[in-house]
Amino acid sequence: MADRIYVIAGKDESLVGARYQELLDELLDPQQRMTALLAVDGDEATISDVLDELRTAPFLADKRVVAVRSADGFISRYRAILEKYFDKPAPTGILVMTVSGWDARTRLAKMLPKGGTLIALTPPARWKLPDHLVRYTADRHKVRLNRDAAEMLVELAGEGLAQLYNEIEKLVLFARGEKVIRADHVEALIGHHRIYGAFEAIDAMVSGNAAQAVARLRNMFAEDRSAEYRVVGAFAFHVRRMFQAKALLAKRTNPADVAKRLGIKYGRDRFFAQLQRMSLAQIAVVLEELAAIDYATKTGQTRAPVAIEQLVLRLAGAAGLARTANRA
Repeated sequence: MADRIYVIAGKDESLVGARYQELLDELLDPQQRMTALLAVDGDEATISDVLDELRTAPFLADKRVVAVRSADGFISRYRAILEKYFDKPAPTGILVMTVSGWDARTRLAKMLPKGGTLIALTPPARWKLPDHLVRYTADRHKVRLNRDAAEMLVELAGEGLAQLYNEIEKLVLFARGEKVIRADHVEALIGHHRIYGAFEAIDAMVSGNAAQAVARLRNMFAEDRSAEYRVVGAFAFHVRRMFQAKALLAKRTNPADVAKRLGIKYGRDRFFAQLQRMSLAQIAVVLEELAAIDYATKTGQTRAPVAIEQLVLRLAGAAGLARTANRA
């Protein structure tokens, strides 16, 4: 017998919402939704209305779908009645519920496999996000998102799927008419000010000018309110590109080829001047520090603006001391 009950469980609302829409597309043709679908929010749904709809014979379709969104409270209120329904679901009705959590220890959860399916969703790990976004863009928008563009998007917009999906919506409109969404689209629409601000702060930092580095950093926050939440990604994007460029130069790759390969367009001469002031090992240390800051901010141990400013001051001071020693 086909499944009569579906529970979509996950804490990420965007991920749950996307799977919810996919499931409705699988269950009903678009033209059937007007007569064969009832979608209600859990806070407003009553068990009598839901069960009446599920037990009503479908019209112009072979099934009737009742979807209860954000159903955690709905399940708590009507658990005993739902247990009876799970034991004997309507033959032509399909119940879909989305929840933030699904406790496998409950009687309801243990009854679900008899006539239904649990779709448990967890956000992709950080390293899987770019591939996930590539697939999502192709499936949802029928547009190809380049892998390097996806990586840049994660760096600049963070790891929250809701924010990433929203940025992709904007990118699809921004790149309308293009067959591929590229890294330069991401930089132009989302990252230009953040990348520019990080570049300017790092440029002052590696020059040993602590006051200028902090001033540029604070100006970045003043001009872009969201920079506080994206600054680590913007710094990591630029420093990772420095690391890649330094490694390529060590292999005697022509600087023009390095710039072309890494998409270095703005301030090319200053970018390579930055590289001359830092060794590959020093750049690697900065990347490690940025990773530590990223972890500390996500676990509530610090705030990104404070931690980044401390990093800039520390490294600018070290660069200034080294420059003074070299002159001596």
